Amino acid sequence: MDFSIKTFDAKSTVNATKTGCVVVGVFENKKLSSSAAALDKKGEIAAALKSGDITGKIGSSLLLRNVADIAAERVLLLGLGEEASAVSEKAYTQAVQAAARALSGLGANDAILALPAVKERDAAWTVRTTVLAFRESIFRADGLKSKKDATATGVKKVAIGVTPAVATAAKNALAQSIALANGMDLTKELGNLPPNVCTPTYLATTAKKIAADYKMGIEILDRKQLQALKMNSFLSVTNGSDEPPKFIVLKHMGGKAKDAPTVLVGKGITFDSGGISLKPGAGMDEMKYDMGGAASVIGTMRAIGEMKLKLNVIAVVPTCENMPSGSATRPGDIVTSMSGQTIEILNTDAEGRLILCDALTYVERFKPAAVVDVATLTGACVTSLGHHNTGLFTRHDDAHDKLAAELLSAGKQTGDTAWRMPIEEAYNEQLKSNFADMANIGGPAGGSITAACFLERFTKKYTWAHLDIAGTAWKSGPAKGSTGRPVPLLTAFLINRAG
Repeated sequence: MDFSIKTFDAKSTVNATKTGCVVVGVFENKKLSSSAAALDKKGEIAAALKSGDITGKIGSSLLLRNVADIAAERVLLLGLGEEASAVSEKAYTQAVQAAARALSGLGANDAILALPAVKERDAAWTVRTTVLAFRESIFRADGLKSKKDATATGVKKVAIGVTPAVATAAKNALAQSIALANGMDLTKELGNLPPNVCTPTYLATTAKKIAADYKMGIEILDRKQLQALKMNSFLSVTNGSDEPPKFIVLKHMGGKAKDAPTVLVGKGITFDSGGISLKPGAGMDEMKYDMGGAASVIGTMRAIGEMKLKLNVIAVVPTCENMPSGSATRPGDIVTSMSGQTIEILNTDAEGRLILCDALTYVERFKPAAVVDVATLTGACVTSLGHHNTGLFTRHDDAHDKLAAELLSAGKQTGDTAWRMPIEEAYNEQLKSNFADMANIGGPAGGSITAACFLERFTKKYTWAHLDIAGTAWKSGPAKGSTGRPVPLLTAFLINRAG
Protein backbone atom coordinates (compact mmCIF):
# COMPACT_ATOMS: atom_id res chain seq x y z
CA MET A 1 0.00 0.00 0.00
CA ASP A 2 1.34 3.41 -0.99
CA PHE A 3 0.87 6.46 1.23
CA SER A 4 1.22 10.14 0.43
CA ILE A 5 0.41 13.55 1.86
CA LYS A 6 -2.25 15.69 0.13
CA THR A 7 -2.39 19.39 0.91
CA PHE A 8 -5.75 21.12 0.70
CA ASP A 9 -5.70 24.88 0.19
CA ALA A 10 -7.56 27.50 -1.85
CA LYS A 11 -6.25 26.05 -5.11
CA SER A 12 -6.76 22.38 -4.24
CA THR A 13 -10.07 21.79 -2.52
CA VAL A 14 -11.52 18.50 -1.36
CA ASN A 15 -14.57 18.71 -3.66
CA ALA A 16 -12.40 19.32 -6.74
CA THR A 17 -9.99 16.44 -6.10
CA LYS A 18 -10.40 13.44 -8.36
CA THR A 19 -10.11 10.14 -6.47
CA GLY A 20 -11.76 6.76 -6.14
CA CYS A 21 -13.03 7.65 -2.66
CA VAL A 22 -12.82 10.64 -0.36
CA VAL A 23 -13.24 10.00 3.37
CA VAL A 24 -14.84 12.69 5.55
CA GLY A 25 -16.28 12.91 9.06
CA VAL A 26 -19.73 13.51 10.52
CA PHE A 27 -20.88 13.97 14.11
CA GLU A 28 -23.63 12.57 16.32
CA ASN A 29 -25.36 15.95 16.64
CA LYS A 30 -26.12 15.84 12.89
CA LYS A 31 -23.31 18.25 12.06
CA LEU A 32 -20.77 17.83 9.27
CA SER A 33 -17.03 18.29 9.44
CA SER A 34 -15.68 21.12 7.30
CA SER A 35 -14.59 18.67 4.58
CA ALA A 36 -17.98 16.95 4.58
CA ALA A 37 -19.70 20.33 4.32
CA ALA A 38 -17.49 21.27 1.35
CA LEU A 39 -18.70 18.13 -0.48
CA ASP A 40 -22.36 18.62 0.37
CA LYS A 41 -23.34 20.93 -2.50
CA LYS A 42 -26.84 19.44 -2.90
CA GLY A 43 -27.46 18.45 0.74
CA GLU A 44 -27.07 14.70 0.15
CA ILE A 45 -24.67 14.13 3.04
CA ALA A 46 -26.77 16.15 5.48
CA ALA A 47 -29.84 14.23 4.35
CA ALA A 48 -28.14 10.86 4.96
CA LEU A 49 -27.14 11.96 8.45
CA LYS A 50 -30.59 13.35 9.23
CA SER A 51 -32.31 10.17 8.01
CA GLY A 52 -30.31 7.99 10.41
CA ASP A 53 -28.48 6.07 7.67
CA ILE A 54 -25.36 6.95 9.67
CA THR A 55 -25.56 7.89 13.34
CA GLY A 56 -22.29 9.74 13.66
CA LYS A 57 -21.23 7.47 16.50
CA ILE A 58 -17.51 6.79 16.66
CA GLY A 59 -16.54 4.18 14.06
CA SER A 60 -19.86 4.15 12.19
CA SER A 61 -19.59 4.46 8.40
CA LEU A 62 -21.68 4.92 5.27
CA LEU A 63 -20.62 4.79 1.62
CA LEU A 64 -22.25 7.18 -0.87
CA ARG A 65 -21.81 7.05 -4.64
CA ASN A 66 -22.28 9.72 -7.30
CA VAL A 67 -22.58 12.63 -4.90
CA ALA A 68 -23.44 15.70 -6.97
CA ASP A 69 -20.87 18.30 -8.01
CA ILE A 70 -17.73 16.61 -6.68
CA ALA A 71 -14.83 14.95 -8.49
CA ALA A 72 -14.57 11.88 -6.26
CA GLU A 73 -16.34 8.69 -7.38
CA ARG A 74 -17.36 7.77 -3.81
CA VAL A 75 -17.72 9.45 -0.44
CA LEU A 76 -17.14 7.46 2.74
CA LEU A 77 -18.72 9.05 5.80
CA LEU A 78 -17.12 8.24 9.16
CA GLY A 79 -18.71 8.83 12.55
CA LEU A 80 -16.55 10.94 14.86
CA GLY A 81 -18.80 11.03 17.92
CA GLU A 82 -19.92 14.18 19.66
CA GLU A 83 -18.73 17.35 18.00
CA ALA A 84 -16.08 19.27 19.88
CA SER A 85 -13.58 22.01 19.07
CA ALA A 86 -11.42 19.20 17.72
CA VAL A 87 -11.81 15.46 17.29
CA SER A 88 -10.70 13.22 20.17
CA GLU A 89 -7.81 10.79 19.87
CA LYS A 90 -10.17 7.84 20.41
CA ALA A 91 -12.58 9.07 17.74
CA TYR A 92 -9.86 9.56 15.14
CA THR A 93 -8.20 6.21 15.85
CA GLN A 94 -11.44 4.23 15.62
CA ALA A 95 -12.52 6.22 12.56
CA VAL A 96 -9.38 5.44 10.55
CA GLN A 97 -9.62 1.78 11.60
CA ALA A 98 -13.20 1.75 10.28
CA ALA A 99 -12.02 3.48 7.10
CA ALA A 100 -9.32 0.86 6.58
CA ARG A 101 -11.87 -1.94 6.91
CA ALA A 102 -14.35 -0.26 4.57
CA LEU A 103 -11.79 0.64 1.91
CA SER A 104 -10.33 -2.87 1.91
CA GLY A 105 -13.52 -4.10 0.22
CA LEU A 106 -13.91 -1.39 -2.41
CA GLY A 107 -13.05 -1.53 -6.07
CA ALA A 108 -11.45 1.92 -5.89
CA ASN A 109 -7.73 2.09 -6.55
CA ASP A 110 -7.08 5.14 -4.38
CA ALA A 111 -8.58 7.16 -1.54
CA ILE A 112 -8.06 10.46 0.25
CA LEU A 113 -8.65 10.95 3.96
CA ALA A 114 -9.93 14.46 4.70
CA LEU A 115 -10.63 14.21 8.42
CA PRO A 116 -10.57 16.98 11.04
CA ALA A 117 -7.58 17.69 13.25
CA VAL A 118 -7.17 15.73 16.47
CA LYS A 119 -7.34 17.54 19.79
CA GLU A 120 -3.87 18.00 21.37
CA ARG A 121 -2.17 15.84 18.74
CA ASP A 122 0.22 16.97 16.01
CA ALA A 123 0.53 16.02 12.35
CA ALA A 124 3.09 13.30 13.14
CA TRP A 125 0.60 11.53 15.40
CA THR A 126 -2.14 11.77 12.76
CA VAL A 127 0.08 10.36 10.02
CA ARG A 128 1.46 7.55 12.19
CA THR A 129 -1.99 6.52 13.44
CA THR A 130 -3.35 6.47 9.90
CA VAL A 131 -0.48 4.48 8.42
CA LEU A 132 -0.49 1.88 11.21
CA ALA A 133 -4.27 1.42 10.98
CA PHE A 134 -4.16 0.78 7.26
CA ARG A 135 -1.09 -1.46 7.43
CA GLU A 136 -2.75 -3.51 10.19
CA SER A 137 -5.80 -3.96 7.95
CA ILE A 138 -3.75 -5.56 5.16
CA PHE A 139 -1.37 -7.62 7.33
CA ARG A 140 -1.76 -11.34 6.68
CA ALA A 141 -0.50 -14.31 8.71
CA ASP A 142 -1.20 -16.97 6.06
CA GLY A 143 2.33 -17.28 4.67
CA LEU A 144 2.55 -21.01 5.44
CA LYS A 145 -0.94 -21.96 4.23
CA SER A 146 -1.13 -24.04 1.06
CA LYS A 147 -4.00 -21.82 -0.04
CA LYS A 148 -3.82 -18.18 0.91
CA ASP A 149 -6.79 -16.40 2.46
CA ALA A 150 -8.95 -14.69 -0.13
CA THR A 151 -8.51 -10.92 -0.02
CA ALA A 152 -10.58 -8.16 -1.52
CA THR A 153 -9.04 -5.86 -4.08
CA GLY A 154 -9.16 -2.76 -1.88
CA VAL A 155 -7.44 0.57 -2.32
CA LYS A 156 -3.76 0.56 -3.21
CA LYS A 157 -3.01 4.24 -2.58
CA VAL A 158 -4.01 6.32 0.43
CA ALA A 159 -3.45 10.08 0.63
CA ILE A 160 -3.68 11.80 4.01
CA GLY A 161 -5.17 15.26 3.71
CA VAL A 162 -3.54 18.08 5.71
CA THR A 163 -3.47 21.86 5.79
CA PRO A 164 -0.50 23.75 4.28
CA ALA A 165 0.67 24.75 7.78
CA VAL A 166 1.54 21.15 8.71
CA ALA A 167 2.41 19.72 5.29
CA THR A 168 6.18 19.63 5.85
CA ALA A 169 5.85 17.99 9.27
CA ALA A 170 3.39 15.47 7.84
CA LYS A 171 5.73 14.52 4.99
CA ASN A 172 8.63 14.04 7.39
CA ALA A 173 6.43 11.92 9.65
CA LEU A 174 5.25 9.76 6.75
CA ALA A 175 8.65 8.23 6.05
CA GLN A 176 9.13 7.42 9.75
CA SER A 177 5.62 5.98 9.99
CA ILE A 178 6.19 3.64 7.04
CA ALA A 179 9.51 2.51 8.54
CA LEU A 180 7.74 1.87 11.86
CA ALA A 181 5.03 -0.15 10.11
CA ASN A 182 7.72 -2.21 8.36
CA GLY A 183 9.42 -2.90 11.69
CA MET A 184 6.12 -3.93 13.28
CA ASP A 185 5.33 -6.23 10.36
CA LEU A 186 8.71 -7.96 10.80
CA THR A 187 8.06 -8.36 14.52
CA LYS A 188 4.63 -9.85 13.85
CA GLU A 189 5.98 -12.19 11.18
CA LEU A 190 8.72 -13.49 13.47
CA GLY A 191 6.29 -13.96 16.35
CA ASN A 192 3.72 -15.80 14.27
CA LEU A 193 6.17 -18.23 12.68
CA PRO A 194 6.10 -21.75 14.17
CA PRO A 195 8.98 -22.72 16.45
CA ASN A 196 10.25 -25.34 14.00
CA VAL A 197 10.89 -22.45 11.57
CA CYS A 198 11.74 -19.51 13.83
CA THR A 199 14.68 -21.06 15.68
CA PRO A 200 17.62 -19.22 17.25
CA THR A 201 19.48 -19.74 13.97
CA TYR A 202 16.56 -18.20 12.05
CA LEU A 203 16.62 -15.11 14.28
CA ALA A 204 20.37 -14.81 13.74
CA THR A 205 19.91 -15.05 9.97
CA THR A 206 17.21 -12.36 10.11
CA ALA A 207 19.54 -10.08 12.07
CA LYS A 208 22.29 -10.65 9.50
CA LYS A 209 19.94 -9.59 6.71
CA ILE A 210 19.01 -6.40 8.56
CA ALA A 211 22.71 -5.68 9.09
CA ALA A 212 23.39 -6.13 5.36
CA ASP A 213 20.36 -4.09 4.26
CA TYR A 214 21.03 -1.13 6.57
CA LYS A 215 24.82 -1.25 6.94
CA MET A 216 24.85 -2.26 10.60
CA GLY A 217 27.51 -4.13 12.49
CA ILE A 218 26.68 -7.73 13.37
CA GLU A 219 28.20 -10.39 15.61
CA ILE A 220 26.73 -13.82 16.34
CA LEU A 221 28.20 -15.69 19.30
CA ASP A 222 27.86 -19.49 19.39
CA ARG A 223 28.05 -22.01 22.22
CA LYS A 224 31.87 -22.12 22.46
CA GLN A 225 32.11 -18.35 22.66
CA LEU A 226 29.37 -18.26 25.30
CA GLN A 227 31.23 -20.89 27.30
CA ALA A 228 34.41 -18.81 27.07
CA LEU A 229 32.48 -15.81 28.40
CA LYS A 230 31.19 -18.00 31.28
CA MET A 231 27.53 -17.36 30.43
CA ASN A 232 26.55 -20.42 32.44
CA SER A 233 23.14 -19.04 33.39
CA PHE A 234 22.19 -18.58 29.72
CA LEU A 235 23.65 -21.93 28.74
CA SER A 236 21.75 -23.73 31.51
CA VAL A 237 18.48 -22.94 29.72
CA THR A 238 19.61 -24.46 26.43
CA ASN A 239 20.95 -27.69 27.97
CA GLY A 240 17.85 -29.71 27.08
CA SER A 241 17.57 -28.63 23.44
CA ASP A 242 19.21 -29.87 20.26
CA GLU A 243 18.88 -26.38 18.75
CA PRO A 244 22.13 -24.43 19.16
CA PRO A 245 21.91 -21.17 21.14
CA LYS A 246 22.79 -17.87 19.53
CA PHE A 247 23.79 -14.54 21.04
CA ILE A 248 23.08 -11.75 18.57
CA VAL A 249 24.74 -8.33 18.73
CA LEU A 250 23.41 -5.85 16.13
CA LYS A 251 24.88 -2.34 15.99
CA HIS A 252 23.29 0.74 14.42
CA MET A 253 25.93 3.44 14.91
CA GLY A 254 24.07 6.41 13.47
CA GLY A 255 25.24 8.94 16.05
CA LYS A 256 28.61 10.47 16.81
CA ALA A 257 31.45 8.02 17.39
CA LYS A 258 32.01 9.27 20.95
CA ASP A 259 28.34 9.06 21.98
CA ALA A 260 27.43 6.25 24.39
CA PRO A 261 24.93 3.85 22.81
CA THR A 262 21.41 3.09 23.92
CA VAL A 263 21.17 -0.69 24.28
CA LEU A 264 18.07 -2.82 23.73
CA VAL A 265 18.11 -6.39 25.09
CA GLY A 266 15.44 -8.81 23.84
CA LYS A 267 14.52 -12.17 25.36
CA GLY A 268 14.61 -14.75 22.58
CA ILE A 269 13.17 -18.06 23.85
CA THR A 270 11.95 -19.42 20.50
CA PHE A 271 9.95 -22.11 22.28
CA ASP A 272 9.32 -22.42 26.01
CA SER A 273 8.11 -25.83 27.12
CA GLY A 274 8.98 -24.90 30.70
CA GLY A 275 11.81 -27.44 30.68
CA ILE A 276 11.68 -30.03 33.45
CA SER A 277 9.10 -27.76 35.15
CA LEU A 278 6.85 -28.59 32.21
CA LYS A 279 4.01 -26.24 31.35
CA PRO A 280 0.41 -27.51 31.01
CA GLY A 281 -0.40 -28.70 27.50
CA ALA A 282 -3.32 -26.34 26.92
CA GLY A 283 -2.11 -23.21 25.20
CA MET A 284 1.50 -24.38 25.06
CA ASP A 285 1.56 -23.66 21.31
CA GLU A 286 1.53 -19.97 22.22
CA MET A 287 4.95 -20.36 23.81
CA LYS A 288 6.37 -19.74 20.35
CA TYR A 289 5.68 -16.11 21.30
CA ASP A 290 8.23 -16.27 24.12
CA MET A 291 10.70 -14.65 21.74
CA GLY A 292 8.46 -11.55 21.59
CA GLY A 293 11.16 -9.41 23.21
CA ALA A 294 13.72 -10.50 20.62
CA ALA A 295 11.24 -9.97 17.78
CA SER A 296 10.36 -6.46 18.97
CA VAL A 297 14.00 -5.46 19.35
CA ILE A 298 14.86 -6.81 15.90
CA GLY A 299 11.80 -5.07 14.42
CA THR A 300 12.83 -1.82 16.09
CA MET A 301 16.33 -2.10 14.62
CA ARG A 302 14.84 -2.60 11.17
CA ALA A 303 12.68 0.50 11.66
CA ILE A 304 15.50 2.79 12.80
CA GLY A 305 17.76 1.40 10.07
CA GLU A 306 15.25 2.42 7.42
CA MET A 307 14.91 5.83 9.11
CA LYS A 308 18.70 6.26 9.18
CA LEU A 309 18.23 7.42 12.76
CA LYS A 310 21.10 9.57 14.02
CA LEU A 311 21.65 7.67 17.25
CA ASN A 312 23.94 4.88 18.38
CA VAL A 313 21.78 1.85 19.19
CA ILE A 314 22.93 -1.67 19.98
CA ALA A 315 20.56 -4.64 20.09
CA VAL A 316 21.53 -7.70 22.11
CA VAL A 317 19.45 -10.86 21.71
CA PRO A 318 20.19 -14.02 23.71
CA THR A 319 18.17 -16.75 22.04
CA CYS A 320 17.61 -20.47 22.59
CA GLU A 321 14.91 -23.06 23.29
CA ASN A 322 13.81 -24.27 26.73
CA MET A 323 13.17 -28.01 26.39
CA PRO A 324 13.05 -31.07 28.69
CA SER A 325 15.47 -33.94 28.11
CA GLY A 326 17.99 -36.11 29.92
CA SER A 327 20.51 -33.29 29.71
CA ALA A 328 18.13 -30.50 30.74
CA THR A 329 18.74 -28.34 33.79
CA ARG A 330 16.90 -29.65 36.88
CA PRO A 331 15.09 -27.80 39.65
CA GLY A 332 17.65 -27.52 42.44
CA ASP A 333 20.64 -27.04 40.13
CA ILE A 334 22.95 -24.11 40.90
CA VAL A 335 24.69 -22.17 38.13
CA THR A 336 27.22 -19.37 38.11
CA SER A 337 26.26 -16.41 35.96
CA MET A 338 28.66 -14.34 33.85
CA SER A 339 28.66 -11.77 36.67
CA GLY A 340 29.97 -14.40 39.10
CA GLN A 341 26.73 -14.45 41.11
CA THR A 342 25.30 -17.89 41.75
CA ILE A 343 21.68 -18.84 41.11
CA GLU A 344 19.65 -21.71 42.54
CA ILE A 345 17.17 -22.77 39.86
CA LEU A 346 14.00 -23.66 41.71
CA ASN A 347 11.82 -23.61 38.60
CA THR A 348 13.14 -24.18 35.08
CA ASP A 349 10.12 -22.34 33.67
CA ALA A 350 11.54 -19.09 35.05
CA GLU A 351 14.14 -19.24 32.29
CA GLY A 352 13.85 -15.81 30.67
CA ARG A 353 15.62 -14.10 33.55
CA LEU A 354 18.39 -16.71 33.33
CA ILE A 355 19.29 -15.78 29.76
CA LEU A 356 18.73 -12.06 30.29
CA CYS A 357 20.99 -11.76 33.34
CA ASP A 358 24.05 -12.83 31.35
CA ALA A 359 23.08 -10.51 28.49
CA LEU A 360 22.71 -7.64 30.97
CA THR A 361 26.21 -8.37 32.26
CA TYR A 362 27.60 -8.59 28.72
CA VAL A 363 26.35 -5.10 27.76
CA GLU A 364 28.54 -3.45 30.43
CA ARG A 365 31.34 -3.45 27.83
CA PHE A 366 29.46 -0.89 25.73
CA LYS A 367 29.41 1.68 28.57
CA PRO A 368 25.80 2.38 27.60
CA ALA A 369 23.87 5.61 28.03
CA ALA A 370 20.88 3.44 28.97
CA VAL A 371 19.78 -0.18 28.72
CA VAL A 372 16.20 -1.34 28.15
CA ASP A 373 15.45 -5.05 28.27
CA VAL A 374 12.25 -6.35 26.67
CA ALA A 375 10.77 -9.72 27.61
CA THR A 376 7.62 -11.82 27.73
CA LEU A 377 8.78 -12.51 31.24
CA THR A 378 5.90 -13.32 33.60
CA GLY A 379 2.29 -14.39 33.61
CA ALA A 380 2.05 -12.37 36.81
CA CYS A 381 2.36 -9.18 34.75
CA VAL A 382 -0.71 -10.23 32.75
CA THR A 383 -2.57 -10.74 36.02
CA SER A 384 -1.53 -7.26 37.18
CA LEU A 385 -2.03 -5.21 34.01
CA GLY A 386 -4.03 -7.37 31.62
CA HIS A 387 -3.40 -6.90 27.91
CA HIS A 388 -3.49 -3.10 27.78
CA ASN A 389 -0.27 -1.88 29.37
CA THR A 390 3.27 -3.18 29.26
CA GLY A 391 4.87 -3.41 32.70
CA LEU A 392 7.73 -0.95 33.23
CA PHE A 393 10.23 -1.55 36.03
CA THR A 394 13.27 0.45 37.05
CA ARG A 395 15.06 1.82 40.09
CA HIS A 396 14.01 5.01 41.85
CA ASP A 397 16.57 7.80 41.49
CA ASP A 398 16.94 10.82 39.23
CA ALA A 399 18.56 8.99 36.30
CA HIS A 400 16.14 6.07 36.39
CA ASP A 401 13.09 8.27 36.91
CA LYS A 402 14.14 10.21 33.81
CA LEU A 403 14.47 6.99 31.78
CA ALA A 404 11.08 5.79 33.02
CA ALA A 405 9.52 9.12 32.04
CA GLU A 406 11.02 8.83 28.55
CA LEU A 407 9.55 5.37 28.05
CA LEU A 408 6.15 6.26 29.47
CA SER A 409 6.01 9.36 27.28
CA ALA A 410 6.92 7.35 24.16
CA GLY A 411 4.12 4.92 25.04
CA LYS A 412 1.56 7.70 25.34
CA GLN A 413 2.86 9.31 22.17
CA THR A 414 2.20 6.15 20.15
CA GLY A 415 -0.69 4.53 22.03
CA ASP A 416 1.66 1.66 22.91
CA THR A 417 1.32 2.34 26.60
CA ALA A 418 3.23 1.15 29.65
CA TRP A 419 2.60 1.39 33.40
CA ARG A 420 5.36 1.81 35.96
CA MET A 421 5.55 -0.90 38.61
CA PRO A 422 7.63 -0.87 41.81
CA ILE A 423 11.09 -2.20 42.46
CA GLU A 424 11.80 -2.15 46.19
CA GLU A 425 14.31 -3.84 48.46
CA ALA A 426 11.54 -5.57 50.39
CA TYR A 427 10.74 -7.79 47.41
CA ASN A 428 14.32 -9.10 47.31
CA GLU A 429 13.61 -11.06 50.48
CA GLN A 430 11.60 -13.48 48.35
CA LEU A 431 14.66 -14.31 46.21
CA LYS A 432 16.80 -15.53 49.11
CA SER A 433 18.37 -19.00 48.83
CA ASN A 434 20.03 -21.13 51.49
CA PHE A 435 22.52 -22.48 48.94
CA ALA A 436 23.25 -19.74 46.37
CA ASP A 437 23.37 -15.95 46.07
CA MET A 438 19.76 -15.96 44.94
CA ALA A 439 16.91 -18.16 43.74
CA ASN A 440 15.44 -17.70 40.30
CA ILE A 441 11.88 -17.36 41.60
CA GLY A 442 10.34 -15.62 44.58
CA GLY A 443 6.99 -17.35 44.83
CA PRO A 444 3.62 -16.36 43.34
CA ALA A 445 3.19 -13.10 45.27
CA GLY A 446 4.32 -10.12 43.19
CA GLY A 447 5.82 -12.44 40.59
CA SER A 448 6.48 -9.78 37.95
CA ILE A 449 8.14 -7.56 40.58
CA THR A 450 10.44 -10.24 41.97
CA ALA A 451 11.42 -11.15 38.39
CA ALA A 452 12.38 -7.53 37.79
CA CYS A 453 14.25 -7.46 41.11
CA PHE A 454 16.21 -10.51 39.95
CA LEU A 455 17.27 -8.71 36.75
CA GLU A 456 18.07 -5.50 38.64
CA ARG A 457 20.89 -7.30 40.47
CA PHE A 458 22.81 -7.50 37.17
CA THR A 459 22.41 -3.85 36.15
CA LYS A 460 24.28 -1.88 38.82
CA LYS A 461 26.78 -0.30 36.40
CA TYR A 462 24.37 1.61 34.15
CA THR A 463 20.91 3.16 33.88
CA TRP A 464 18.38 0.42 33.15
CA ALA A 465 14.70 -0.31 32.64
CA HIS A 466 12.79 -3.55 32.13
CA LEU A 467 9.67 -3.94 29.98
CA ASP A 468 7.52 -7.00 30.70
CA ILE A 469 5.44 -7.53 27.54
CA ALA A 470 3.83 -10.85 28.46
CA GLY A 471 0.37 -9.27 28.24
CA THR A 472 0.91 -7.10 25.16
CA ALA A 473 3.14 -8.99 22.71
CA TRP A 474 0.41 -11.25 21.31
CA LYS A 475 -3.32 -11.94 21.33
CA SER A 476 -5.06 -15.27 21.97
CA GLY A 477 -8.42 -16.56 20.74
CA PRO A 478 -9.89 -16.04 17.26
CA ALA A 479 -7.60 -13.05 16.67
CA LYS A 480 -4.51 -15.01 17.76
CA GLY A 481 -1.31 -13.41 16.57
CA SER A 482 1.57 -11.13 17.38
CA THR A 483 0.66 -7.48 18.00
CA GLY A 484 3.99 -5.92 17.02
CA ARG A 485 4.24 -4.25 20.44
CA PRO A 486 6.28 -2.61 21.85
CA VAL A 487 7.97 -1.57 18.58
CA PRO A 488 6.05 1.77 18.50
CA LEU A 489 7.09 2.59 22.08
CA LEU A 490 10.73 1.63 21.51
CA THR A 491 10.97 3.44 18.18
CA ALA A 492 9.46 6.66 19.55
CA PHE A 493 11.78 6.41 22.57
CA LEU A 494 14.80 6.24 20.27
CA ILE A 495 13.55 8.98 17.92
CA ASN A 496 13.05 11.26 20.90
CA ARG A 497 16.56 10.46 22.13
CA ALA A 498 17.95 11.33 18.70
CA GLY A 499 16.27 14.73 18.98
